Amino acid sequence: MTAPQPDLAHWKPVPLPGAVTLAGRTVTLEPLSAEKHAAALWQAVQGHDAVWIWLGDGPYTSEAQLKEAIAAKETGASARFFALVPAKTGQAVGYASLMRIDAANGVIEVGNVLFAPALQRTVAATEAMYLMARHVFEDLGYRRYEWKCNALNLPSRRAALRLGFAFEGVFRQHMVIKGQNRDTAWYSMLDLEWPARKLAFEAWLAPENFDDQGQQRSALQQFNGFSL
Repeated sequence: MTAPQPDLAHWKPVPLPGAVTLAGRTVTLEPLSAEKHAAALWQAVQGHDAVWIWLGDGPYTSEAQLKEAIAAKETGASARFFALVPAKTGQAVGYASLMRIDAANGVIEVGNVLFAPALQRTVAATEAMYLMARHVFEDLGYRRYEWKCNALNLPSRRAALRLGFAFEGVFRQHMVIKGQNRDTAWYSMLDLEWPARKLAFEAWLAPENFDDQGQQRSALQQFNGFSL
């Protein structure tokens, strides 16, 4: 059976992502600010150099050094960064960006994702990814949402599939990161797939999907109709 195709007869370029706040039940995404978020992020990642292994920058040896890097991200024109602030603490424990933006063709990527240990494997982490996807498809009107990572980064590859992205292949010798070759695994989610993905996210995020200890009753991939 041939997959349904979107009507592109009247396609028009979509806007660039702006400095907006995206609020959820367990997390808020705020425009990343060196002045507002650097101190909390330093506390969240200090002593956890492993969080930088797959990123193009870091680790940093001081709060001042990290703050300078965040300031560059905050003012850069090629990506829009969000600080990830869980409702429980009100303190930033990570960030993520919308990057490689092709507004003319409606293509955008989620990347430069930093989750401090306090954010990893939490409901807030998943809700942050849901809020970004919803913003991309519903507020901005993009057609294609991409996830790319080092092909050796198995946790990121599992995360992409869990979140509902489709694997498209590996681009060999795609990049050089920190002096090392990177073969890049590519994943995507399309606008015509978003309604089903949205339902899965919202079913998983619903309070009734968690028991009194906060453990999930059903995994996200079950709502997406597949297993890892």
